[in-house]
Amino acid sequence: MAPHPFDPRALPPDVPCPFCNIISAYPPFPPSAPPSSTSPAIDPSKLAPAAFIVLSTPTLVAFLDIMPLSSGHVLLCPRAHKPKLTDVSTREAAELGAYLRVLSKALVRTTGVQDWNVVQNNGAAAAQVVNHVHYHLIPRPEIRASGRFSESFTMFGRGQRQELDDEDGVRLAGDLRRNIAVVLREEGSKGKL
Repeated sequence: MAPHPFDPRALPPDVPCPFCNIISAYPPFPPSAPPSSTSPAIDPSKLAPAAFIVLSTPTLVAFLDIMPLSSGHVLLCPRAHKPKLTDVSTREAAELGAYLRVLSKALVRTTGVQDWNVVQNNGAAAAQVVNHVHYHLIPRPEIRASGRFSESFTMFGRGQRQELDDEDGVRLAGDLRRNIAVVLREEGSKGKL
């Protein structure tokens, strides 16, 4: 059901959702048998909008953040446009939760970073920039490397964020897809997920 035109959660008609644009360009693929980075179905240089897809199910999509807070920063969102977490269906919520855990394991394997944040913002006042529900999975290597385990830090602070390098994005996305498949195979043999 489309939102009522006066629904404050509705996107202005002249501002397309960037996540919906990405989602529409990338078809689902089996997470346990992902395509290679050079596959036309996933190669960011062959598709517009270019994105570094790490997971694409019929319900969800995960891709690298193009302005990462750290290397490996991933976004996970439902395919259907839903502005806030309270808008997702029970099925979408269950799949988001299951894949947050799988993506977390794959992210640790891919980056070697043992600490990470999972962040989900709802609404402009809560720092949600894109009006499409999404989770951030953010590796936190700086704190571990410095030994400052008790020091606090600002999640979305004033620090300079650099654009994701295309070669790094292709490599990271490919490594993440492979590690997601490994995690799913390991858990499948244990009867999980």
